[in-house]
Amino acid sequence: MKNLLLIYTFVFSLNQINGQNYDFGKVSKSELQEKYYPTDSSASAAILYRSENIIFTFNQNNGFTQQKEVEMRIKIYNKEGFDWANKKVYLYKGSGGNNENIKGLKGTTYNLEGGKIKKEKLKSDGIFKEEASEIYEATSFTLRNVKVGSVIEYKYTISSPFVQLDDINVQYAIPVKKIDVSVATPQFYRYNVRLNPKAFYNVNYTTTRKDKILSTSRKVENGSYVGSGVSRKSSETRYFDNVVMLSEENIPSLKAESYSGNINNYKAKLSLELEARLNLDGVVEKSFASSWDRVAKNIYESNSFGGQIEKFSFYKDDLSTITQGIDNDFQKAFLVESLVKSKVKWNGNYGKYAQKGIRSAYKDGEGNVADLNLLVTSMLRSLGVNANPVLISTRNNGVPLFPTREGFNYVICVVQSGNSYLLIDATERFSGNNVLPERVLNWQGRVILEGGRSRWINIKPNKKSTESTMLNVTVNDDFSANGKVRKSYTSYLAMSYRNRYTNLSKDDHIKSIEANKGDIEISELSFENDKDISKPVKITYDYELSDGIDEVGDKLYFSPLLFLATKENPFKLEERIYPIDFVLPYQDKFLVNILMPEGYKVESLPKSEALAFKDGAVKFEYIFKESGKYLQLSMKLEINNPIVQSLDYQDFKSFFSKVVEKQAEQIVLTKA
Repeated sequence: MKNLLLIYTFVFSLNQINGQNYDFGKVSKSELQEKYYPTDSSASAAILYRSENIIFTFNQNNGFTQQKEVEMRIKIYNKEGFDWANKKVYLYKGSGGNNENIKGLKGTTYNLEGGKIKKEKLKSDGIFKEEASEIYEATSFTLRNVKVGSVIEYKYTISSPFVQLDDINVQYAIPVKKIDVSVATPQFYRYNVRLNPKAFYNVNYTTTRKDKILSTSRKVENGSYVGSGVSRKSSETRYFDNVVMLSEENIPSLKAESYSGNINNYKAKLSLELEARLNLDGVVEKSFASSWDRVAKNIYESNSFGGQIEKFSFYKDDLSTITQGIDNDFQKAFLVESLVKSKVKWNGNYGKYAQKGIRSAYKDGEGNVADLNLLVTSMLRSLGVNANPVLISTRNNGVPLFPTREGFNYVICVVQSGNSYLLIDATERFSGNNVLPERVLNWQGRVILEGGRSRWINIKPNKKSTESTMLNVTVNDDFSANGKVRKSYTSYLAMSYRNRYTNLSKDDHIKSIEANKGDIEISELSFENDKDISKPVKITYDYELSDGIDEVGDKLYFSPLLFLATKENPFKLEERIYPIDFVLPYQDKFLVNILMPEGYKVESLPKSEALAFKDGAVKFEYIFKESGKYLQLSMKLEINNPIVQSLDYQDFKSFFSKVVEKQAEQIVLTKA
């Protein structure tokens, strides 16, 4: 406690030097009067102060217990910042009742009314508990009477029987004025301290040692004669804590940029990986340093994972019905995936472990990710297909910094036949073989083979998705335009279109197409293959556009793409921090046929042009030709490499500006 007091004294002294009191409950009028964050006026809220202190207390019966104390002070600048008044704390549920718990939860909302500070404390009716998943429960709370201009504070302590440490975030979606972190771990546990190598904001930490005394006692017999009794003998062991300290100020927010993917991958954070347990002399008693092989094997050995991919009889009759006479493994995989989708609904929960177990999920018709995809794996194995589960870290979960079970939060299935393989996720209605939900596309997964052996597998899309558009244009005497549009979507783009439009009414579908396209009327909409995932999605519709052609004197001016042109460059930032992430390779093709209006001839046409970025990572082709009464444009944009590094941003921004400018170029017709 003496050493902990020293740390708090150090932090308090720094606060006084900076002229700012961050003690809990000491909110100032100046903080309440602040209208915007000084270095980021666009911020909806700001963390004025965050403190995270971790110590380990010792109890002779239970050993070391982790105590994590968190304090947070947040300023609300506008209504978009109200969400920061809602907080959810996840608590890990271990085996044998070894669960994390929260204590000392307090919260206060501060408002300035009539020049005076008004406080409203968090009450029990604003605190809720729920089962978040099979391994986590959650305590959530909502601060009361939050307004524009409010300052909110809360603090709590998490008591944990586990020596593993969660990552400590240093950067958030809103700016941070000041953060203090102290992690004191006993010398009996060795941790590797790491910073996120992908972070663009650099943090610094310091390390030191603090001497500690560990007190224990034991029963001692006072003698062998009757009535000698029993006493307790106390002893003290001197040891030290390894202390990691971090103090940062004016940390910029982690802002999403166009096509930035999961920006949490670039968050500044501190990680402490448990490496080993040591004795008093520093000799390793048990190694915790892991590898991905060991992590995968431990997961495989769980009954909620490996125990679910054995062969079972409860689905035997259903499988026999759908696969009779089928020899091709990939065709079997498609049929089994379709069966599971029809029988079991995804409940929205992620997880690498089965929540219900595949038998109960099949019976009840509902389950989590693992219930569905381990069921697919089990069924295919029972048919003699080479099927294995694949552990995934989803895009939102990010890329783990070191091997850990928490690094995986999802599981899919892979089927291999010869040198080819199919990836399957039965949670999405419109996903197909090798077409996975976007949340899963996070570079690689870990295939777990028989016996728990494992290896990495690439899960990035290796085939381009395509969007093909044919636009027919007739220019009318009143200078309106009408015609027909035919569109086709394949692979991931087809899945995305189905997810967005299949459940919409025809009227809502038409309204969505008409949105932001000027004075246009869509009719005769046809939606083909909306539910047949083995075929491309096909859309056709007629249109009438009243404002796409300008008459100036004897001349007509219009863009050949009319309402389908890209109107502005989505890459507007002067500088970019994060890489551009298009997620997948794709091709966008247009074929435009324009019937020349009677009495007009061509004065000028856009010039054909081909552009390439970074050795063909992205290509653009624009070819125009005149053929009798028709003008024809063939245009193609190809994203061959979906990642553009931030160092190449200026060049790519310039490239894409040229693409947008080219699409805006006009045909000029003059009277014959």
